[in-house]
Amino acid sequence: MERGLTGYYETTTTAGESVRAFVPHPLPPEPPLELSPQRQHLLERAHLALGRLDSIALLLPDPNIFLYAYVRREAVLSSQIEGTQSSLSDLLLFELEDAPGVPFDDVVEVSNYVAALEHGIARLQEDFPLSGRLIREMHEVLLSRGRGSGKSPGEFRRSQNWIGGTRPGNAHFVPPPPQAVPGCIAALENFIHDQQTPYPTLLKAALAHVQFETIHPFLDGNGRIGRLLIAFILSQGAVLSRPMLYLSLYFKRHRSEYYRLLDLVRLKGDWEAWADFFLEGVEQTAHNAVQTAQRLVALFKEDSAQIQTLGRQTASALRVFDVLRERPLLSAGEAAHRTGLTFATVAKGIAGLERLGIVQEITGQRRNRVFAYGRYLAALNEGAEPL
Repeated sequence: MERGLTGYYETTTTAGESVRAFVPHPLPPEPPLELSPQRQHLLERAHLALGRLDSIALLLPDPNIFLYAYVRREAVLSSQIEGTQSSLSDLLLFELEDAPGVPFDDVVEVSNYVAALEHGIARLQEDFPLSGRLIREMHEVLLSRGRGSGKSPGEFRRSQNWIGGTRPGNAHFVPPPPQAVPGCIAALENFIHDQQTPYPTLLKAALAHVQFETIHPFLDGNGRIGRLLIAFILSQGAVLSRPMLYLSLYFKRHRSEYYRLLDLVRLKGDWEAWADFFLEGVEQTAHNAVQTAQRLVALFKEDSAQIQTLGRQTASALRVFDVLRERPLLSAGEAAHRTGLTFATVAKGIAGLERLGIVQEITGQRRNRVFAYGRYLAALNEGAEPL
């Protein structure tokens, strides 16, 4: 349905040029989103896929193992959309403080994203409301170091920004002027928490994401925070018990369509086309996450059975293997710290895992060696290669 322009233009001056900044109308859309039988079917399928994703705790011996790696995969993907070139292995090496050759700025950005996400999760678990304040807190963590650290971390912008183009006058899109940002965010927060809104949480998340991206309240980091907002709305709305749905891979694979639909909402008011795209992405992403979890369960079971053939090294190898399921890149020193075993015992366990082909040494060094649980990383890395 084409409703026409979903906001109004306000003329403002920035960088010496007069531009028309777009101020979105508050949500929900008027007239309301059309829930056709086809769209209802998409919604039901997405909810079913999310239900399977939420039951992932029943598949894994410890769901936090999956969440640890999955969060980092999301950090890599979401940061790649913004132009970083780090891989999942780069990030895991960086967290080991063993990162020779890793582009520092890129991997710091990804590491910041993990910290921002984990900060948000911790705050929600404390029953802190999903709000403008929490969004600013996460933004402050996101831009705490590296590139972007000089762009007002944790503060809504006080100057005009623009998207695309080399200057405001040839920009693809100009978000609201800075004085309109606090009111726009307050209206968005009201929409997210409005119990009277006749939309299920999943559609609320879809609408809120577009609105946030349109407001573009920060000087940097809007895309990453906007993608996190989806997972947090679903978690707060009890659709998921943990924030486990991350759409960055879907958005990465359909970048041109994603941006086209954002424009279609703003200029023509076609929220339905966006909702269909979003719901299909939720179903695909949740389905793929469940498949990955199932593959990991089978992989852990198969490799555990292999380790049982190691004889006297079995016990130490299993202890190291337990740590590798949590941290698929690992140094011997870190393994000793996490298992409580001596360095010599850990070295024997790792040697057994190397003989079985479960781990591979990746540095080629004689000191500070790092071992990778190759098949685990391969399962996580699908689609997470740098652009």
